[in-house]
Amino acid sequence: MKKPFYAFRYISWIAILFSLLGSLLLFIVGALKTLNAFRVFFLGYIPKGKEHLHTVDIGITYLIKSLDTFLIALILFIFAHGIFTLFISNKTSTKNNGVLNWIQTPNIGHLKNVLGEVIVIILFVKFLEVVFVNIDHLDWNLLILPISIVLMAVGLKVLKLNKGETYNDKT
Repeated sequence: MKKPFYAFRYISWIAILFSLLGSLLLFIVGALKTLNAFRVFFLGYIPKGKEHLHTVDIGITYLIKSLDTFLIALILFIFAHGIFTLFISNKTSTKNNGVLNWIQTPNIGHLKNVLGEVIVIILFVKFLEVVFVNIDHLDWNLLILPISIVLMAVGLKVLKLNKGETYNDKT
């Protein structure tokens, strides 16, 4: 009975492959958003519907959007590496295998913790973008996003997904 489950773990290659492809796609999209920021700053490009904003604000908005996109691309990469480490590589020790300490995935709880932390950061960047675009007409409704971010961060802290794990940054 153990053998079918052992063989079934290779189905996780689907998640690994498509996470890597998604990560690559998002790195390209992030680069294009950064190039749009250069277009705004140096070529005076102003997209439709953004005429009310100053060109600097439009360029910074594109840079914030690219930051958000790069963060999601990195988390897809980390997720793919974590799934590979947990389900495919079958190595008992992750010490000194050429991987940076922050990307090592000792267990599924660590992977969930990293994903949760990055989601909170992505939401914070999204809030920054929304405030930056609507800086002239801020409304109380915009407080929903930061309140949600705080609640998620508190929830992650209460769950203590990384309990018992210590990180050593000496390498």
